[in-house]
Order: sequence, then structure tokens, then C-alpha cells
Amino acid sequence: MRLANFIRENVTPIVTDWEGFAKTLTPSGEHRGPLVIRDHIHELLDFIAADIESAQTDGEQVEKSRGEKPEDHYPTAAEVHASLRYDGGFNMDQMVSEYRALRTSVVRLWKDSGLAITVQDFDDLTRFNESIDQALKESIADYSKKLELSRNLFLGILSHDLRNPLGAISMSAGLTMKIGELRERQLMLQTQIVESAGRANDIVANLLDLTRARLGSGLPIIKHSMDMGFVSRQLVDEMRALHPGREFLLTILGEVSGLWDKARIGQVFSNLIGNAVQYGFRSAPITIRVEGAPREVVLSVHNEGVPIAPDALLTIFNSLTRSQSNDETKSQPLSTNLGLGLFITKEIVTAHGGTISVSSSERDGTLFRACFPRASKIVSLKSKTSGETHGPVTADAQA
Repeated sequence: MRLANFIRENVTPIVTDWEGFAKTLTPSGEHRGPLVIRDHIHELLDFIAADIESAQTDGEQVEKSRGEKPEDHYPTAAEVHASLRYDGGFNMDQMVSEYRALRTSVVRLWKDSGLAITVQDFDDLTRFNESIDQALKESIADYSKKLELSRNLFLGILSHDLRNPLGAISMSAGLTMKIGELRERQLMLQTQIVESAGRANDIVANLLDLTRARLGSGLPIIKHSMDMGFVSRQLVDEMRALHPGREFLLTILGEVSGLWDKARIGQVFSNLIGNAVQYGFRSAPITIRVEGAPREVVLSVHNEGVPIAPDALLTIFNSLTRSQSNDETKSQPLSTNLGLGLFITKEIVTAHGGTISVSSSERDGTLFRACFPRASKIVSLKSKTSGETHGPVTADAQA
């Protein structure tokens, strides 16, 4: 008897045998009734049997072996099974174990049936394993999508709900500092509250941007005519105030006006310069360069420091990815930086139609380079800073 016919004629013993293993995986507290345990296994077996009997070229077999078989319809039986398992509280390891158990049940019962094995049976067994692997690939992909969506929704809701209480804390602390005189100790504590609330609010804003990007809606970009040179001077001055012990060199060349989102461009400057401060040597200057080209404006930030590892360069713009800064040692804990800055920076650059790249070595240091294309129809704003170079501003205090 061919394997496809054996599966169709022995659905009940196959499901019963598989069910014994599947029951051990059911999350505690969930329903353990047979209808829940057997959900969609009949449909999966029907798909597998039909797939074994279907005509298949050598090229199609290769595609299937790589998990690249095109779907005939959506959702497939495997995708529905993944959705049910996700909703039922199963984790991915448990779902994958179900497929291993199903494979074992079918092969063992088929072998124990005592039927004579033919050459065709070996072909059927190969097709059976390909079908199981294809169903497993579809289930994992569907489960992963739902897991990612759930995670992003959680981050979005958490970030959104935290903004109001953080705003209230910051506003209350700020008003307290303006109402009546405070002793030096009280003023110091109130100032710390305001600064801490501000940092927490920045983290929440980054999480919201991360959620928007991952949910596919993208970062909101509102473009207006602006001068990149003005924003660069503003952000560099802020960094000098925050890090008086560091040396910043800003150079602005050419026409640097265009149509961009000013607030988002400020984020790019802040993230890239802040990254250079965190990972650069304290004794070496941080060089910021804004250069106007005919079709784009190029922002580059350079620092000397421990080079980024080659494998880290491949994922440095991914979310929740960070390296160890020069200030982090065994005696000093890791930074609370979530590693969202460079991910959001890339999303902002991409949303403007631009590109961003990074190179890093001991000899040349680390260089981030972001290119922002000019809009085709804008009113030119002649930059007052064209050809201007801002020298270093230093202080004895350490950041």
C-alpha cells in the first residue's frame, strides 16, 4: 500500500498515537480536551497525503527541499495550525516537537503494518519528509509573525501609556523648582528628577519609533525647507554643553539646505554624535562634517576608538543591538542604552530616501556616513554657514 493511501486509511490510529505525545506539551491551565489536542491534524494529514501524490518536477523538489515552495492559498493548514497553537499558549519548541512526533507516528505505524517495502515506498518516504518539512516551515513562519506582532504591540502600548505619567513627573518637578526658594539639596534632587524623567521620556520615544518601524507604518516624516548647517551647529553646541571634557570639530561645506524633517534630522545628529561620545577615546576629537553635493547633503561623524568588530558591522543598525563602550569595565556596569539609536537613525535616513553606512578600523577610526537626497522642488535656502569651519571648544572638566 502506498504511503499516501496508508495515511488516509489510518488517520485515527495516527492521530491517537500522536495525541499521546501532544498531551504532554499542552500548557498548564489550558483545556486538554481531545478536540483541542487534535485541532487541524486531520487537515495536515490530508495535505501531506495529497502532496505525496502530486506531480513534482526535479526543480520543484529542490525548491521544496529549501523551503521555497510557493503557497497555493493562504492560510495553509500548517499556518492555521500555528495560529491555533499560538493562541493556545504553546511555544515554538512545543509546536516543532509536534511535527517531530507526527513524523515518528506515521513512519512507525507504517513500518509496523507489515506491508512489503518497494522502491516506490522509498520515494514516497522522501516526499513525506519533504511535506512535513514544508508544513513545519510554514508553521514556524506564521508563528514568528504573530510573535513579532504581539511583541511590537506590547512595546507600542507600553510606550504610549508611559508618556503621560512621565510628562506629569517632569512638569511637576519643573514647576516645583520655580515656586519659592529651595535649599541646595532640594534643588539638586528636583533637578535630578527632571533630568531622569527626560531620559526616560527619550527611551519611551525611541520605543515608539521602534514599534512604528516594526509594525510597517514607518516613522512619521514631515518635510519642510530647512538648513542642515543650522541644525548641526545647534546639536553640536548641545553636545559641548553635555560633555565639556570632549572636543568636537564641526565643518560645514557647500549648500546644505533641503527639504527634510528638522526634528528627525536632529535625532540623526544626536544619535550619531552621542554614539561617537560613548565609544570614542576621550583624548581624541569627534569630527562632524556636513557637506553639500549637487543632489544630496552628506553628514559624517568620525571618532577614534576601539574598532567595531567585522561581524558587529553587519548587524549594527539592527534594533536592540549594542556594543560595549570604552567606559564599561568590570567595575562599571553596562550602560542602560537599549541599542535603539542606530536602528532609529537608519529608519530616519531611509524614510528620507537616503542611505547610511559605517566603516571602522584601528588605523582610520570609526566613520558613520549618512546621505540625504535633496527634494526636487524646493525653495533654495542659501546657507549662511557655507564654507564655515567651527574649531574645537575644550574645557578641563571631564564629561
